[in-house]
Amino acid sequence: MDDFIVRRGISAAGELVFALLDFHAIRFIEAIFRSSLALIVQNGRSIFYLCSMAAAEFFDYYGNLFGERWPSLLEALHGEAVYKTIQYEGGEEPYYLDEASVFAAKSLDVHSGMNVLDMCAAPGGKSLVIAGALAGEGSLQCNDRSPDRRLRLSRVVENCLPEKFRSIIKVTGYDGAKFGMCRREEFDRILLDAPCSSERHVLEGEKYLAEWSPKRISHLAITQGSLLASAIDSLKFGGKMIYSTCALSSAENDDVVRKILKKRAGKFRVLKLNPRIEGTDATEFGLHILPDRCGGRGPIFCALLEKI
Repeated sequence: MDDFIVRRGISAAGELVFALLDFHAIRFIEAIFRSSLALIVQNGRSIFYLCSMAAAEFFDYYGNLFGERWPSLLEALHGEAVYKTIQYEGGEEPYYLDEASVFAAKSLDVHSGMNVLDMCAAPGGKSLVIAGALAGEGSLQCNDRSPDRRLRLSRVVENCLPEKFRSIIKVTGYDGAKFGMCRREEFDRILLDAPCSSERHVLEGEKYLAEWSPKRISHLAITQGSLLASAIDSLKFGGKMIYSTCALSSAENDDVVRKILKKRAGKFRVLKLNPRIEGTDATEFGLHILPDRCGGRGPIFCALLEKI
């Protein structure tokens, strides 16, 4: 895609106006924001839209964050994801999970017999990967605080796993931030796939765009930090965990890890992850799998941490 240039102004009616100067991007932008943008006039290589303030703020934030990369990343976020089929003999249904999420779950390096916590487990795809590694030996606690999401999680566990694998799984609804107080130094492995901005989901419609804001990212980062600190406290010494999100911003990824490194100084260290998906970006503390460079996979950020 050619360079993507946005010029903003105010229409006579007072709405925010975008001038998209890249003619080749017009059809793509119309496809993504057909519900939140209205065509006003097209003249040569310029096309003018009325745009909701939420969409404008979203464009500005990530445009500044990714610079020249943002147009191609935006296009990839709106494209088809790449799924891996997870199906076990004895399970009633297959499950389709983004290959980047499969990578994150497998990077936890779970072995049969371990005591494992999936702290924010719903909808359950990564739990299925962990259950396969345990193979019915050890224990897996699949936790999610949301009743609705927990119901979906229970259905996934019930429908996608054989009885032997299900027999060691407990689905719970506790506040993840309290595990560090109540279940201190208990788990061999923890997966924390933290609640995040989930920008790929945000792009699905105007409703989700209206709920997005930079302030929401800040609030999520606070929650993520609390969950990560709790997970560190819940790990056994020598235990490992994966911190992951499907967020784009470092505010929800590396910055959260950096903050807890300071708050739990000397209690854990960051281990190197080996990228297995071509095009993966290395970050300060982990890996970022983004769909524009990874063939549609992601977004997934993951960092591997060890309790010391």
